[in-house]
Amino acid sequence: MSPRISRPARAGQYAALFCYLVFLAFPFLWLISTAFKPAPELGSLHPIWIPEHPTLDNFRQAFDEQPLLRAAGNSLIAALSAGVIAVVIATPMAYVMARHRSWLSAAATGWVVVSQAFPFVLLIIPLFLVLKHLHLINTLWGLIMVYVVWALPFALWMLVGYVRAVPPELEEAAAVDGAGRLRTLVSVTAPLLAPGIVATALFAFITAWNEFFFALVLLKTPEKQTLPVVLTHFIGAEGASDLGPLAAAAFLATLPSLLLFAVIQRRITGGMLAGAVKS
Repeated sequence: MSPRISRPARAGQYAALFCYLVFLAFPFLWLISTAFKPAPELGSLHPIWIPEHPTLDNFRQAFDEQPLLRAAGNSLIAALSAGVIAVVIATPMAYVMARHRSWLSAAATGWVVVSQAFPFVLLIIPLFLVLKHLHLINTLWGLIMVYVVWALPFALWMLVGYVRAVPPELEEAAAVDGAGRLRTLVSVTAPLLAPGIVATALFAFITAWNEFFFALVLLKTPEKQTLPVVLTHFIGAEGASDLGPLAAAAFLATLPSLLLFAVIQRRITGGMLAGAVKS
């Protein structure tokens, strides 16, 4: 039996959790407040939490100054494509690594972990040269390829844990009943991996949606730029920012991630629990 936690200790845990939630929520709440503040309140020496005269002028100005819808469309195409392609490639690889353990799979897992420590600065020059040779500079497909390569190690690492959580006895029972390997994977393993696949695809999508560095270097023309790059246009050459429109545009940029979490929250939780359970 686990030791019973005293009331003061439990109260301390809840207090620490509350402080942590406030710490996480403060930037987002301040962003929302700033997005709805009129210009006089933004320049006030005594900032307030709740705008006294909320306005939508910042949102209208943001759309007038920058092509946010076009940039959001580019980000959506790149993030969705990268998430789907990364999961499609990583799922069979993770299955093989989880079910057929050998020195090769152990080396592949070690390489996945090591690759996450590589700084972006060391990768951008080789990537740029490769994409230039393939004539994919300043194209969304070139950026999607980079996002897939970037998300693949993390997706593979996550999915290996989910596959190992599926008992091999279920596949053996299906084989005894006469199901072939493909039928077993489609009818038995894939439904059990669905929460993990959804969670992995979501993380890959959010990572690509928020990515800035690769998009800044690889996309040159304004028509191809993604939303994080366009947000920097609200900041002048000398560092002066158009704070109201910038906050409004940044608030709109965070909505897709929040909506995705809200819609498939249960699947994410189920996928995380599945990846944490060992058979």
